[in-house]
Amino acid sequence: MEFKLKFIVLMLGILFTGLTAGLCFTWSNAVIPGIARLDNLTFLKSFQSMNRAIINSSFLMVFFGPVVLLFFNSYLFKNNSTSFWLFLIAAILFFVGIGIVTIFGNVPLNETLDSSNLETLSKIELQELRNSFERPWNRWHTIRTLSSFSAFALLIIGMLYTK
Repeated sequence: MEFKLKFIVLMLGILFTGLTAGLCFTWSNAVIPGIARLDNLTFLKSFQSMNRAIINSSFLMVFFGPVVLLFFNSYLFKNNSTSFWLFLIAAILFFVGIGIVTIFGNVPLNETLDSSNLETLSKIELQELRNSFERPWNRWHTIRTLSSFSAFALLIIGMLYTK
């Protein structure tokens, strides 16, 4: 029974972390460069729409599930020193780089954008809103991308040391 639980938690942690890393990578390499080419109003409306659409149960489970799974995974492998430390570092990286950064970095920017009635803003106000949103959001997202990829790699390496 213990082996089954360890295996399930490890596989779910790797799967959800990998999906998050893939989402962040794709967003960084396709979505951000693509919408960066749009005019201010279209860019801001597109981001508003994507931010509203992405908040759903499957996304939240995959994006934040590893915060719990990875720490539990570390605990389950506490008797395997190498895997334990790799899994714990992955858990901390994910917790800080995805959880904390998202909650205190990206979400406040998303909420500011979401509360803006874009159609009523002047061209200057649209430019100011975009300037105050785009660069900081992208910086926070770069941290998320690097953190999720690093956590995923550490999980794969740690898995190789499990018995």
